[in-house]
Amino acid sequence: MPGAATERILIIEDEDLIRLSLRTRLEREGYQVDEAATGGDGLRLVEEEQPDLILLDYRLPDHDGLSILRELHGRHAAIVVILMTAYSTVTSVVEAMKLGAYTYLNKPFEMDELVVHVQKGLETTALRREVDALRRAQAGGDGPTLIAESPAMLEVLDTVKKVNRVGSTTILLRGENGTGKDLLAGVIHATSTRANCTFQNITCTALPDALLESELFGHEKGAFTDAKSRKQGLFELADGGTIFLDEIGDMSLPLQAKLLRFLEERAFRRVGGTEDIQVDVRIVAATNRDLETAVKDGAFRQDLFYRLSVIPIVVPPLQEREEDVHALARLFIARFNAEFKRSVIGIEDGARRCLESHSWPGNVRELRNVIERAMILGSGDLIEVSDLPPEVRGIDVGAVNPGGDAGVTGFRLPEGGLVFEEVEKDLVGQALDRTNNNQTRAARLLGMSRDQIRYRIEKFGLDLRTGEETPS
Repeated sequence: MPGAATERILIIEDEDLIRLSLRTRLEREGYQVDEAATGGDGLRLVEEEQPDLILLDYRLPDHDGLSILRELHGRHAAIVVILMTAYSTVTSVVEAMKLGAYTYLNKPFEMDELVVHVQKGLETTALRREVDALRRAQAGGDGPTLIAESPAMLEVLDTVKKVNRVGSTTILLRGENGTGKDLLAGVIHATSTRANCTFQNITCTALPDALLESELFGHEKGAFTDAKSRKQGLFELADGGTIFLDEIGDMSLPLQAKLLRFLEERAFRRVGGTEDIQVDVRIVAATNRDLETAVKDGAFRQDLFYRLSVIPIVVPPLQEREEDVHALARLFIARFNAEFKRSVIGIEDGARRCLESHSWPGNVRELRNVIERAMILGSGDLIEVSDLPPEVRGIDVGAVNPGGDAGVTGFRLPEGGLVFEEVEKDLVGQALDRTNNNQTRAARLLGMSRDQIRYRIEKFGLDLRTGEETPS
């Protein structure tokens, strides 16, 4: 397949005939090609031309391939490097892979083989750069990675942008487990006027009550048996910055009282202390609990609830962010490629449909685990349907289970036949039920457009609350 005019390949090879042969074939494939006969010239061209892929000879007059790889590994890690060598040993190949080589070719090699590796390598470069761009999108390039391509998450980030005009406002993040509330807290800090100061975070259920109090507010020497010296708490350490209190809904009532005092007076006392300590700290809290119910039940202070809820932000579940699923999956692929030394370049279409149709009860955390599993168990360049767990691939449009119970993707033909319109109505109802009445996802599940499923909903008089026929 011809390359795009913007895809640039650099050949670093000292043998003129090989260099000419490579250039001729790659230009015929449609790529822009630069060439260098020495390692020094090659490194200069990397800086000047920013190639998308490098073909690197292992032995050069002034460098060896490993030294070039070391130069590239830190500064140009996104660029795919294919090593060409007639002197490969197990040791040299292993070392090259550790230094970031994408693959290696033993000379002499077939040009068709080279072209296949180049095509796959360029796809990997594109993936790496896409992920780098997603990372830099947060806080001018230095913040935590939060994917936001869906309207729901873009609205959340727009709220954060408005709130951060005032850097001291208390924020309460609400949402299901695994939606990324901790990442959003980091983004709030990184995009605020407090970004140059400390960001501290703690999970309120991670420690027993007494230890949590000491961790938050610090303690004086002798305050309790093991208090052998004075200790600063997270509130002191976060002075000028932000503290993130995760699972705030599970904090004990006595600690809630101390937190309320801080919010009202911006002061606290260390455990065992008698002096008030004033600090300038912004609080971002998070919970997956229904705090209104907790207030009614007496498990959460009403006055603290109102203090924390100055700016409540609801982090939507992943099933309401279907535009984010593929971007998140690609981000996790890049991370696990680095961790597992893999070179997965993407997701095949069937697997992508499975991911986008799944309801994700575990949210982003579940998606991360699914991609990690696929990267460990799979062996190809693409994540395939067979690499996904049953609960995810079970809703693929092509799946059929002839011997099982009737479902969206498989049913048994009754002995006496059937009325197709009844089957169609049943399938639409089941698809709506499985996707919590999300018409876009239900349409994708059935392989039809949103307009087509909307027509059938009206045709069959389906109640979107239940997926069943509305009584006439």
